[in-house]
Amino acid sequence: MATAAIGEHPKGMRLLRTALGNRKTAIMLIFGFAAGLPYTLLIGTLNAWLGEWEIDLATIGVLSWIGLAYAFKFLWSPLVDRVRLPGLEKLGRRRSWLLLCQVLLTLTFFGLSMSDPRLALGSFALIAVIGAFSSATQDVVIDAWRIDVADEKAPVEILSSIYQFGYRIAALIGGALALVLSERMPWPTVYAIMGVFMAFTIIATLIAPDTPRTASESQQSALRSRGALDPKYRLAGLVVVAIGWAWAIWMVGSFMVTMLSGTVDPATGKPPSVGDFTKLYGPWIVVATVILPAIVAAVLNWMQARGEYVLKADDPAVTAGERTADHAYSALILPLAELVRRIGWGVIIVLGLILSYRITDNIWGSFAFPFYLQELQYTGDEVAFASKIFGVFMTMAGIAIGAFLFATIGRMPTLLIGALVAAASNLLYADLAAGAANIDAFARTFGLDAFGHDLRMVRLLIAISGENIAGGLAGAAFVAYLSSITSREFSAVQYALLSSLTFLVGSLGRAAIGEAIDNIGYAPVFRFTAAIGLIAVAFVVLEWIRVAWKDRRSAADGPVSASDAARAAEGDTA
Repeated sequence: MATAAIGEHPKGMRLLRTALGNRKTAIMLIFGFAAGLPYTLLIGTLNAWLGEWEIDLATIGVLSWIGLAYAFKFLWSPLVDRVRLPGLEKLGRRRSWLLLCQVLLTLTFFGLSMSDPRLALGSFALIAVIGAFSSATQDVVIDAWRIDVADEKAPVEILSSIYQFGYRIAALIGGALALVLSERMPWPTVYAIMGVFMAFTIIATLIAPDTPRTASESQQSALRSRGALDPKYRLAGLVVVAIGWAWAIWMVGSFMVTMLSGTVDPATGKPPSVGDFTKLYGPWIVVATVILPAIVAAVLNWMQARGEYVLKADDPAVTAGERTADHAYSALILPLAELVRRIGWGVIIVLGLILSYRITDNIWGSFAFPFYLQELQYTGDEVAFASKIFGVFMTMAGIAIGAFLFATIGRMPTLLIGALVAAASNLLYADLAAGAANIDAFARTFGLDAFGHDLRMVRLLIAISGENIAGGLAGAAFVAYLSSITSREFSAVQYALLSSLTFLVGSLGRAAIGEAIDNIGYAPVFRFTAAIGLIAVAFVVLEWIRVAWKDRRSAADGPVSASDAARAAEGDTA
């Protein structure tokens, strides 16, 4: 029976019945909901509220930087394992953190419901920031809990599927339902209701099973084995990388405070320009958080390869500081060190592709609701159906198309198609913003104008269809690509780091895009973001050439013995 349970992954209503029939899976369903609700409300729906209350788009863009908490949650993830919360530890190592996060999130939504962003934007933003960090931390804890409690009756595959099911339910509640409610009651009341939803998830935490802290948490790791790089050199590299990250976070955080507190430039009498900040500091933030760690990783690789800077005997970590340093090194440098060692100079192309591939949708996604609701004057009901219900099916279609292309034409062609359609989909929105002449022509050509004379709803559905199908296709291709370049030895930390970098450039550019929309309008900005997508296309072409050259070089090395081939297959991480 256990084998059958592991081998068969239920879907749809059967998945829901499976969840309700087992304590762990039922709680996992609620935890998935608890993870999805704050993300939807803080990163997407909040912008609909701000747009309706006439907060300018540059400010909305700056506030969207709270999404960086989700992108870089791996930075403080070791704390979840190491720190014991006073007074809460008796609940268990996971439940104690979950309770703290969920209480903070409940208070966040009630706090937002009692705030007015038009009168006190600074305090409103502070509450949202606390919520984003609490939500990101909750994600870390839930991921760890899922792995901890998995067993033959509730395998991790089933728990992961249940989690996604709960997450999607939360997206509908926090997205579609919230928009529908906003048509009938004030936004503060909507967020108070969402706070009640969040409060109910605490019940699941209180009855959830937990696992004790184990001795394995303090066991010696490979980082301190004989032949590993001497910890003092690793610590020096870690300090350099930590300084870069600290500077980048400080620059983003201090500018957010300056912008959202209403501070004006004495010379101009105006708030600081987010466009100027992005142009002046954006590239350096990327250098500090991506390029500098890659350089440090390359230097440490060289030192270890020399054999002069390595441990001559095992040197197990003794103090909490040493273990924390090892965890920080594993999260920040080790994933890049392995990638640099395996790919070499090609890592420049790989990192360029990762940073640019999803930029076309990441960079303007925060302004989707203001675009639909304020610029185009659609109702909350219309947007809820088109974006959060119809759009979900279109995303699923895009994912299915991506999987089909991946199986038929291969990884790199699918990756290139994904980059092209993601960029092209922004032209649909440019046309929609400019009056939808081309969308109307398309609708009339294919007889899609049966919903009304002015084609209003058809226009929105066509644009969302194109963007969501393209996003689903590109997303499926990109996940497959990231999985293909991730080392099996460091799969968890490496994938977490690389997938986080995906959001960096897009997140940093949102504020500047918001300012540009305020100044020149949506249509020119959508054309610009489509052009930006060509950067990703160029990196995909370069990566395709690199992979093809690597394959040709491998073929030129000639045939290998069966035993060598078997060993190569076992060690192949690409």
